[in-house]
Amino acid sequence: MFADTAIIKIISGNGGNGLVSFHREKYVAAGGPDGGDGGKGGNVIFVCDKKISTLADFRHKKVYKAENGGDGKAKRGSGKNASDLIIPVPVGTLIKDNESGRIIADLKNDGDTFLAAQGGRGGWGNVHFATPTRQVPKFAKPGGRGIERELLLELKLIADVGLVGFPNVGKSTLLSMVTEATPKIANYHFTTLEPNLGVVNLGEGKSFVLADIPGIIEGAGEGVGLGHEFLRHVERTRLLLHVVDVSGIEGRNPISDFDIICEEMKIFNPELSQRKQIVVANKTDIVQDEEAYEEFCKEIEKRGYEIFKISAATKKGVDELMMKTFGELSKIPVPEFAIEEDFLTTDPQDDGSFTITIEEDAYVVEGERLLKVVSSTNFDDYESLQYFQKALRSMGIIDALEDKGINEGDLVRIYDIEFDFVR
Repeated sequence: MFADTAIIKIISGNGGNGLVSFHREKYVAAGGPDGGDGGKGGNVIFVCDKKISTLADFRHKKVYKAENGGDGKAKRGSGKNASDLIIPVPVGTLIKDNESGRIIADLKNDGDTFLAAQGGRGGWGNVHFATPTRQVPKFAKPGGRGIERELLLELKLIADVGLVGFPNVGKSTLLSMVTEATPKIANYHFTTLEPNLGVVNLGEGKSFVLADIPGIIEGAGEGVGLGHEFLRHVERTRLLLHVVDVSGIEGRNPISDFDIICEEMKIFNPELSQRKQIVVANKTDIVQDEEAYEEFCKEIEKRGYEIFKISAATKKGVDELMMKTFGELSKIPVPEFAIEEDFLTTDPQDDGSFTITIEEDAYVVEGERLLKVVSSTNFDDYESLQYFQKALRSMGIIDALEDKGINEGDLVRIYDIEFDFVR
């Protein structure tokens, strides 16, 4: 089956840790701090590549992780910045947050890029924490953590015009007659199990991309059969050619068939019911029930649709249909997908928020930035401990604990650290 969706996990690289180091050389008994900064973690970046046509590769590899930045070095040496992880995807790929379903990127053109997850920042070495009163800082900052997120990749064929209709109504035959595409054609249902694309060239710069959207059955809008996979490809087309078999050979009612397809598209996406349609009455050369055929044509015209009567197999009326299609297409602007602002590309530790939970034995405090402060603190060093206490007060944690009713001597737990509260 056509590989057009994939769920993957991406993880940007952690920033390298800052180093605690002191200058040492002959005849210098106690040099100052010289611990270098950590390097930046690698970003995860998607790049649109026209050489790729499917999402099949993402079936086999589900996790994509960028490299971590290098740790800081002595003599103020900085750690190495990690290389970015580049993930190539086909033209026409939508990237969604898998949990919320939000569209966060629409990669439509070759070379389009999207920064999906920033790498963590490198941590500061202890050289940054030296002050006139703190000349021997025995602590440094760890690197920022990378971002982990689950994404849904969804490939939407970029076609100007979509052929829709029940299976076996002649869509593949029509496509083969007007383009160089070579879809499988046979007299049985569900011959086409993946979309076929072709370019209709009418000369003098008049051309457009036509897609044979696989046959849709009743219930497709609710996911019956391969419904969602098929209907997904209709969304980006600007114009629909709704092909209906009016021959009556299979004993079907063409009006009923037309209504069912329209309803399934509406169920899947209400906007599709507003999409411009040209109704194509196919197989007019072998009509078995003239009365039903005439009734169909009158009903379609009554509803305000333009109808073209053709025979794809003999190419009767096909050229006129293609010229009309191009004319209508030139009046319709290219649709844009709404891209929602993506907050997850930035470092989540900048938030500064925290939570306080009152348990039976302790006040438990947690937060992204707080975790970073805890990780950077050397609790065996007096100056580092002072820095930690100052950070708690500047972040508003001490005031928040007092607002919660904490008393002198009550236990406070911050991740693996426990201490008695002292005013």
